[in-house]
Amino acid sequence: MRKALSISAIVLASSMALGGTATAFAADTTSPAADAGPTARPTRTALKLSTSAAKPGDSISFEMEVPDGSTHLSVSSEALGEVRMTDGRGGTAEVADVKEGSYGISLTGTGPDGAKLQATARLVVKADAPKPTPAPDGLRLSQDHGRPGDRITVTVKTSAKDASVKSAAFTGGQVNLKGDGKGTFTGTATVAPDVRTGYYGVDAYAGGKKFDTVKFSTEARTTPDVKPVKPDVKPVQPLRPSEHRTPKGSVNTGQAPAGTDAEPSRG
Repeated sequence: MRKALSISAIVLASSMALGGTATAFAADTTSPAADAGPTARPTRTALKLSTSAAKPGDSISFEMEVPDGSTHLSVSSEALGEVRMTDGRGGTAEVADVKEGSYGISLTGTGPDGAKLQATARLVVKADAPKPTPAPDGLRLSQDHGRPGDRITVTVKTSAKDASVKSAAFTGGQVNLKGDGKGTFTGTATVAPDVRTGYYGVDAYAGGKKFDTVKFSTEARTTPDVKPVKPDVKPVQPLRPSEHRTPKGSVNTGQAPAGTDAEPSRG
């Protein structure tokens, strides 16, 4: 004999049968969430940096995670210089010359529904390599000797805002220099005309303080300039008529005879 099922058993069996059928139906039907796939709009706003630490002058990139249709997107920070946004959801920026420390990077914008968007990230800025010690001030002459009238090129390298050179060997005693804005000052000195043979000190000044002295040898002119002397020649004056002498048998040429003491001819 078959054992009769109770009402409770019948209900349970029916529920199990229906449950199995519902599960199979769900597996064969694509859900809205699955249909959206990877193109589904993000439900959050985020900012991602290509690195968490950098030094001044480094270039970093970033990506923005925002809903489609977002506008007025902006990335800013005290630690960043110029920020360049790309056509997509990212961009690049250069780390500014700031002190060591941790800085916040802020992303702001407006969502497709008009709501404000905001996200932050952190960037640790590390100091650059130690800066090289600036080269000491220096003085250089185009040549270390000269004669009166020679022109000498003077070069001074210094971090000061002004520089000059002084020496009794140069005309005027001081040479004013012109800077190029990068720590180099140049000028031209002329050896004085009355300089004596010997050694002179050339003093260099930067910021009003003397920082170097070099020797400069000179050679005075040993032979003075000689001006050509014109002979003192008096022009020949013609004889007066009373001074004319006409020798016998000669033609009167208007000039005195060879001997001024000659006796006149006797007839």
